[in-house]
Formats: sequence, structure tokens, C-alpha cells
Amino acid sequence: MGQKPLFFTKMEGLGNDYIYIDAGRFPVADPSALSVRLSDRHFGIGGDGIILIGPSKTADFSMRIFNADGSEGLMCGNGARCVGKYVYDKQLTSKTDIALETLSGIKMLHLNIGEDGLVESVAVEMGCYSLTGAPDAMTVDGRTFQGTGVSMGNPHYVTFQDDADTLDLYKYGPVIECDPAFPDKTNVEFAKVVSPGVIRMRVWERGSGITMACGTGACATAAAAVERGLVQGPCTIIMDGGSLSIDCDKASRKVVMTGPAETVFEGIVEV
Repeated sequence: MGQKPLFFTKMEGLGNDYIYIDAGRFPVADPSALSVRLSDRHFGIGGDGIILIGPSKTADFSMRIFNADGSEGLMCGNGARCVGKYVYDKQLTSKTDIALETLSGIKMLHLNIGEDGLVESVAVEMGCYSLTGAPDAMTVDGRTFQGTGVSMGNPHYVTFQDDADTLDLYKYGPVIECDPAFPDKTNVEFAKVVSPGVIRMRVWERGSGITMACGTGACATAAAAVERGLVQGPCTIIMDGGSLSIDCDKASRKVVMTGPAETVFEGIVEV
């Protein structure tokens, strides 16, 4: 059989860029292989992976995430915000409150509409975080990292380091990601508190490596900071791609993430 055209939309949330596909219109037989091919920044479209938007029996829409290495992700906060923008801007819904089915449960999205009638930012009810019981400390190449294991529906290991701005993520990120303590691997966040209510964070994402932002990682970082008593109340997480506002309640463990979503370009690729 010959190749067929696949329509896609490239979107980003704070530089965390994915290739979005309306899987209801354009079914994808092998999303893992397609993600590896399209994510290549030299020979493909380029991105941190692909996100398939589809129908749902339990929510308004569903989202499936495939990382650049072909592995399937459980949840992506930046991706969820972009899905909200995609379905509203493309008039697939007129709702500004949307239920989105993910592999880590149903997430509620509240869409903030700009003066141009398009989605400007999205608040995502991320559910409740939990502590995973990951090791309190990990040693990599002679350096010890005190850390907190947090689940946002996907696994995170958050470590606060004074040199988070300059630390070599390529050296430490993949080793922690693949440590035997994490049978399914883990996302790794390197963070520091820069002022009351403001945290600088860089991330090594499971299956994707260094990315400019990670929504669930920002939530996990806020949760770890709240648990450690480093912040009180809502905080701003500053990442390479920009900032997110995270409201994390220690008593209920509920997390709400608010931030932008942008369309970069659209196109057609033969698959």
C-alpha cells in the first residue's frame, strides 16, 4: 500500500513541544514507531513526541502521549493544556471546561479565552500527588542527591540543588532515570528555591531527555517543596521554556497548574 497524508499540528507549552494528531480523523496504526520518526529534529518534524487526541467514553476527549523514543507516557501537563487549546480553537468543542481522559485518570481543564477568541492559557486540575517512597538519597559519580519521589500519575524524583542552574543534566539525569530503584524509569527534576514562592527547575524527562519544560514535573517540584517546607501556598516554577503557576495544597494534596499553550505550525506528512 502507498503512503497517505497525515495532518498534524505542532504545539508547545513553554517549549515542551509535541506533534498533535486528531486520531479520530487520522488513525495511527503504530504510534510508537511514528513518534520516533516524526520527533527527529533533523529528519522528521521535530518534537518531544506525539500526542494523539481522540474520543472518550468517560470524558470529553482522550489523550495518548508517545515520547521521542517511542515509549508511551502516562500524563503530560504541558500536553494537556495544548490539547485544550487544540479542541477549542479548532471548534471541536465550545466548552471552556473540559474533561480529558489520560492514562493517569481524567483531568479537568479550564480554558481562558483571549480577546481574539482563541485559548490563551489553561488551568489543569492535575488531581492529587502522592509520595512514592523513592530513596531519600542517590549517589551518581561520587555526588549525592537528596531527593523526594512524587507521583503525579507518572513518576518523578525531585532534588533541590544550589547549582541547579548549571548542573550537568546529561551527566546525572539519565543515570537517575534508569536507576534500579525505578523499575519503570523516572522523570528527574533539579530545582532550587530562588525567593519565597519562586522555584527554578530544570528537567530530565523519562524517554525524552532534557526538555524546556515539564508540566507534571513542575507540579511534582511544587509538591516536594511543600512537603519539605520550602514554600507555603501557590508558587511559580521557572523552567527553561517559561513559568507555570502551581497551587499545591498539602492537606488535600490537590494540585492545579496554570500556564500558556501555543500553536507553532501545521502541516501534512506522508506516512
